[in-house]
Amino acid sequence: MSRKQPKDGGGAGRTLAATFNNNTKGGAMIMKSVSIFLASGRRASAQSRDPAGNGPNSAHQPRADSHSKDQSSTGTARTAISRDNRRILARMDELNGKLNPKMLEMYKRRTHFSKVEVEALCKIYRKLVANASMNSKALAASNPGVIAKAGSSMDGIDRSVFRELLHSTFDIVTEETLMERIFCAWEKGYEGLPIRLEGWLMGLSTFLKGSQAEKTAFCFRVYDLNSDGFITKDEMFALLRNCLIKQPQDEDPDEGVKDLVEIALRKLDMDKDGKISFQDYQEAIAEEPLLLEAFGQCLPSDRATMSFLSTLQAQEDSN
Repeated sequence: MSRKQPKDGGGAGRTLAATFNNNTKGGAMIMKSVSIFLASGRRASAQSRDPAGNGPNSAHQPRADSHSKDQSSTGTARTAISRDNRRILARMDELNGKLNPKMLEMYKRRTHFSKVEVEALCKIYRKLVANASMNSKALAASNPGVIAKAGSSMDGIDRSVFRELLHSTFDIVTEETLMERIFCAWEKGYEGLPIRLEGWLMGLSTFLKGSQAEKTAFCFRVYDLNSDGFITKDEMFALLRNCLIKQPQDEDPDEGVKDLVEIALRKLDMDKDGKISFQDYQEAIAEEPLLLEAFGQCLPSDRATMSFLSTLQAQEDSN
């Protein structure tokens, strides 16, 4: 019934670190991309702050013959179309990690990041989305039967890139079920879909600088495998079975998992109804914060958090 413990004394789920270290080529690429983009200048952002359409040849100058009803109607229609186009372009910019000043201020208010940090994270987002697009095209090139999805560069961060980021940047090395749940729980309302810019920023805000309440809500979403509002015995069993070292002499290694499930229920099932509700989980974590990741690691290590935030801080200090 002994739980897997990494050599450095980390939490549950890091027991695959040795295996992952044998296959870190993709992780190193992601980490290098993150470092390059955090250290890069802000020329693109400075250019994005220049107002558009203010030159002497602006297409929206008043028409001399505005008294004509037909021409007035045409001008109104063009204005409406222009407005629609601006909205479409703004949405495209958001998907690709580009923010205008208003959106930059909005995300500053909605997250725990400064403006400079938001801009740096947008640069990382653009790089990760580009990596996903390149991976898709490389897959199509190496497998003629596979067709690269059109517009994939605007879809967001996919599973493969996200998992490499968790491994190489945030020291999260865990089994497949939990890794999939972290991806699905990252952006509320878009479970299982590529992570968009808004979800990227909001998720990282909780991930790196979140309050205990925010992190509690995130971890509960991860552990609630079927998203029904409860962590049941079956879900606990599925999460904990990979945290045990199975000894060859064990006749029934799953018995150890069942024992762990009962221990978890005693600690977390506050109303004793045989399952863990969000209220149960909140109350238990408030009493004992160490239970936050009771069913496996789904938050970055302190070392990884400090390293990532210090890099963002260095970017802010340089501007």
